[in-house]
Amino acid sequence: MRPISRRLMLGGSAVLAVAATLAACSNGSSSGSENGVYLLNFKPEAEEALKTIASAYKDKTGVEVKIVTAASGTYQQTLQTEVAKSNPPTIFNINGPVGLVTWKDYALDLSGTEFVKALTDTSMALTDESGVVYGSPLGIEGYGLIYNAAILNKYFALEGAKVTSVDEIKGFAKLKEVVEDMQAKKADLGIEGAFACTSLTSGEDWRWQTHLANYPVFYEFRDKGVTDAKEVDLTYSDNYKQIFDLYLNNSTVAPSAAAAKTVTDSMADFALGKCAFVQNGNWAWSQISEVEGNTVAEGDIHFMPIYIGVNGEEKSGIALGTENYLAVNSQVSETAQKASIDFLTWLLTGEGAKMLVDNSVVSVSPYPAFSELTPADPLGKETAQFLANKELYPINWVFQTFPSQEFKNQLGSHLAQYASGKEDWTAVKDYFVSGWAEGKSKA
Repeated sequence: MRPISRRLMLGGSAVLAVAATLAACSNGSSSGSENGVYLLNFKPEAEEALKTIASAYKDKTGVEVKIVTAASGTYQQTLQTEVAKSNPPTIFNINGPVGLVTWKDYALDLSGTEFVKALTDTSMALTDESGVVYGSPLGIEGYGLIYNAAILNKYFALEGAKVTSVDEIKGFAKLKEVVEDMQAKKADLGIEGAFACTSLTSGEDWRWQTHLANYPVFYEFRDKGVTDAKEVDLTYSDNYKQIFDLYLNNSTVAPSAAAAKTVTDSMADFALGKCAFVQNGNWAWSQISEVEGNTVAEGDIHFMPIYIGVNGEEKSGIALGTENYLAVNSQVSETAQKASIDFLTWLLTGEGAKMLVDNSVVSVSPYPAFSELTPADPLGKETAQFLANKELYPINWVFQTFPSQEFKNQLGSHLAQYASGKEDWTAVKDYFVSGWAEGKSKA
């Protein structure tokens, strides 16, 4: 959750050096994990649910599962620190191919495990070039524009509304027309803006430097017929700019205030009925429903695709993918490795699967144990529906190919500077192109 604020892993050369150093000194540091499991969690919103699941597993098996959650935006730093300790994590997260470059020396070969063999789509596993499996996905997630149907229905009923139903909002042009009209009529709608505030505080900007930035890269890769590249042209820079501008200029706060806002601020805007839209993923339901004073009914929260003005995007769905690959620490004892594999087997192929779904940690997952389970939360249900909708093409999560976390952090900084009026968009684009090339050259 994201989602790593939710989802921030680093694959840069600086970390490679750290990882190499730690690998050299960690072989004898597994004693603290001999008799149990230690899962380092990167999803703050899932912490309490995971602790509940861990408690259930201990009641069943007697094996203690320690859950430690990294603070927002600090997963990579926390992982670096924790693996060097005498009781390092036995299970941790890798965010895809870039992350694997950094953490391969710490990742156990999982190819022969029961849960990897159970995958309904083996291509979902994280492998190296030789096909060795080093990470297995937790679930399939989706993100897009979350909207409050109660507010939109109020808008549809207004005289002169640009549309009369959500079904008419297809493509960027129509989305822009509706959003700007809602912003102009916010007093009539009882809202403070069409969109929630754009959170651009450092460490809280992952929705824009990762999730939104995914879109121009996805379409560029699609045009070029590639899945990764050492260089990008950012041919869809203008599209990236116009959707970002739409968020900034039609939100609950002025663009200049965005740099001081957090994800919590943004989700509170939505939960308290101050806005109609917020960009986020299926993990966001708990962030909305648990806000004190929440006004959003479960039946009123829905997804629509993010539109950026690309030809044919009316046939696009939400962004679907996974970046939460579970890895077992190869540097801990064999006892700890076996205990961790046993836990993951129970979690992904046994009764733990139901607990993951019931506690809204996972909505959709590529294991048979999840096939008959119904997501507990409304956004999870909609994610499953978009996944099953073959009439719409999904937006793949190509942000896993981004050069490093440092690249994303710097991109976020440039976006904040742009929002505050201290830089123009050219600076954002120039950094995206040059920073990408530099980061890839170090990989």
